[in-house]
Amino acid sequence: MNPQENAELLAALMRQEELLHLLVAAINKPKLGLHSEAGNCKIYCNRQHGGLWYTLNGEPSDVPQSALTGYLKELRFENTERRKKETCKLLITIQADRTYILESGYDTHFSKSLLTAMPAATRSGNATLRPEQLYAPVTLQPQPGTTDESVLSCRVWVGSELIKASYGEETDWKVTARQALDVVKAASEMVF
Repeated sequence: MNPQENAELLAALMRQEELLHLLVAAINKPKLGLHSEAGNCKIYCNRQHGGLWYTLNGEPSDVPQSALTGYLKELRFENTERRKKETCKLLITIQADRTYILESGYDTHFSKSLLTAMPAATRSGNATLRPEQLYAPVTLQPQPGTTDESVLSCRVWVGSELIKASYGEETDWKVTARQALDVVKAASEMVF
């Protein structure tokens, strides 16, 4: 390339970067005017109230939608008190039209199926989610158990690809959880 072509390429790249910054600013712009979407929306992922997942606004309210699509921003475990007992919950933060925080018991099938989809290490020939895939929206789909009405698992999709991962009695949950947290953290630290 000659100096003129280099200068033109550099100018085009700088303009592209400027446009990307404008696009990000437009996407992150808050809603103005009247709306009912202030703050986070917490969704409880269990079948306790007849549906697959629900919100609490004084009373449980079923979430009728069968999936949530957005950007997976954070996975974390939190100790909390429920029904006067100390318990550990998995909190999943999804950025979509607003911020959604999904809550599930740390040892439920929902949490286990989500966590096993995350680790970067491939097990048993199953595809698992890689950090760079988290730059695309993911879809979380609660899946009712077929033999037990209290069971709820989670399907994880990236685009039209179902991220298949299995677990069993031999699964080391501390390692699996650490790998899942590391994948999401690595994605949040990646710069493109």
